[in-house]
Amino acid sequence: MECPYCRSSQTEVVETRVAEDGSNIRRRRTCISCAKRFTTYERIENITLIVKKKDGRREQFDREKLRTGIIKSCEKTDVSLDQINTIVDDVERELKGSETVEIDGKKIGQMVSVRLKKIDKIAYIRFSSVFKRFVDLEDFEKELKKLIK
Repeated sequence: MECPYCRSSQTEVVETRVAEDGSNIRRRRTCISCAKRFTTYERIENITLIVKKKDGRREQFDREKLRTGIIKSCEKTDVSLDQINTIVDDVERELKGSETVEIDGKKIGQMVSVRLKKIDKIAYIRFSSVFKRFVDLEDFEKELKKLIK
């Protein structure tokens, strides 16, 4: 494993933990060269998911793309990186457990929205504004009224 700080390949595992659901392994590592610590994750990669986009295109599900979108929605909020990673893990696990390998992008957006709504309303509105393609203030107003009810 390469150190993300100094790029040395001389690292060692100092702690290993299995996730609660058993889906991945978290490893704390130390770089022998620069002595910095970092975390790596191992998970089974066995099902290729295809996302059907609004414009009809199809692309391979990318958990990092999903994670990045959620992170942008959560900027300057109290949502932790652990909570974001949990959302991504939960959504991916649910998608892989579904009957089909082709998933409508709208479904993924809804799954994330439901989870963000429970954690942070501002992050939810930000995510929804992109996911639902809010065009003007009326779209925001409608969503805010639903949220307040």
